[in-house]
Amino acid sequence: MLNLKWGLLICLHIFIKSIINGSCDASFSSDPHTQQQLDRVISLPGQNFDVGFAHYSGYVTVNEESGRNLFYWFTEAADDPSSKPLVLWLNGGPGCSSIAYGMAEEIGPFHIEKDGKTLYLNPHAWNQVANILFLDSPVGVGFSYSNTSSDLLNNGDKRTASDSLEFLLKWFKRFPQYKGRDFYITGESYAGHYVPQLSQAIVRYNLEKQERIINLKGYMVGNALTDDLHDHLGVFEFMWTTGMISDQTYKQLNLLCDFQPFIHSSEQCDKILDIASEEVGNIDPYSIYTPTCTANFRLSSPLLKRLRMVGTVGRTYDPCTEKHSVIYFNQPEVQKALHVRSANSPSKWDTCSDLVNNNWKDSPTSVLDVYRELIHSGLRIWVFSGDTDSVIPVASTRYSINALKLPTVRPWRAWYDDGQVGGWTQEYAGLTLVTVRGAGHEVPLHKPKQALTLLKSFLSGGSMPAFERISDS
Repeated sequence: MLNLKWGLLICLHIFIKSIINGSCDASFSSDPHTQQQLDRVISLPGQNFDVGFAHYSGYVTVNEESGRNLFYWFTEAADDPSSKPLVLWLNGGPGCSSIAYGMAEEIGPFHIEKDGKTLYLNPHAWNQVANILFLDSPVGVGFSYSNTSSDLLNNGDKRTASDSLEFLLKWFKRFPQYKGRDFYITGESYAGHYVPQLSQAIVRYNLEKQERIINLKGYMVGNALTDDLHDHLGVFEFMWTTGMISDQTYKQLNLLCDFQPFIHSSEQCDKILDIASEEVGNIDPYSIYTPTCTANFRLSSPLLKRLRMVGTVGRTYDPCTEKHSVIYFNQPEVQKALHVRSANSPSKWDTCSDLVNNNWKDSPTSVLDVYRELIHSGLRIWVFSGDTDSVIPVASTRYSINALKLPTVRPWRAWYDDGQVGGWTQEYAGLTLVTVRGAGHEVPLHKPKQALTLLKSFLSGGSMPAFERISDS
């Protein structure tokens, strides 16, 4: 009883401290249940509706020495979470927030109205079929931070994977009821690096420990940066065939940029990309057939120079979705409700960090070697692609997958959603490709219903739905 009494007193002390500081450090308690309750989100500003699921947010320290802390937001499944798998979602950039994009305008249950202050419930949220974990990674992204300022200048692929693995190991200790649960990793854009690299780190960690510490079953990435050479070929081909750039610029792009990295390309490549951007004009390169946001708001970086994501479509067509997130997450009462450590968070929250992006260190020109390793490990691997994205278009993804030279198990075909073609798919030995018709770079934003169908098919281990003829009898 004495230990329990002191535990309750500690909890009360932490609770009072959290009210005073507007934050909550669950690391003070060794009891997982107490830590979970400290992270539980009771209600959100602008939430004028009830939800039947629990959700949590807070920090996990991934490096004690430098004080690197990653921010997460976890939403349990809307129905019977104990029977549902756990899915991690990562946005890319590098330097972009999974809270800003994945949660607030793509697959999360809480989306933001045009006033930037009111929430509405996403009818196609992925927590209808799974428990969804969002992670702001690496440090310097979203609300994630480090006590060592130089950490923000030294992010890269290797440390991101290492820190994300450390996050997961500690997160499962905080939420032990999910340890051993079927686990999947998903994401988009530069998460085309993050997702397979983290998957590789988990597979190797399990092998090292000779135990399935994290029960990783597979991963799925969308409009993903995979292989710089093939991705560049596909980008330039897509831009030219859709009439976005001139013949001369197309030739120059292939001449000057084909063998350049996407991250920190050469000056010559940057110059021809600037010319291409001028020719393309004021469109949204992430969704080429939809209007751009015309509000007085700084959108993401110039075409192809950085893989940052622009919000384009909400519940109704709204090209200014990103703007609403900036308003909402900069509210002190929102940050308090999410247990943000106000003393450590940036003075102004933003969807992406230029500081992280501009100082990115290691970025391999290809992750196809990781695919080869993980295909042999038996993971379920799916790659999906919105077909109106010019940043990492379908052509890029197909070139990269073709480079793997995998045998075809089920040939190219259309898949259907409510009797309409939702896109096309091909199944290879160890990998499935799915395109989503009419979707841009952020597939769940542009085609939320079809994206939920995609997730259901992926988690089931089956195929995308075929056309079902309705009998007259």
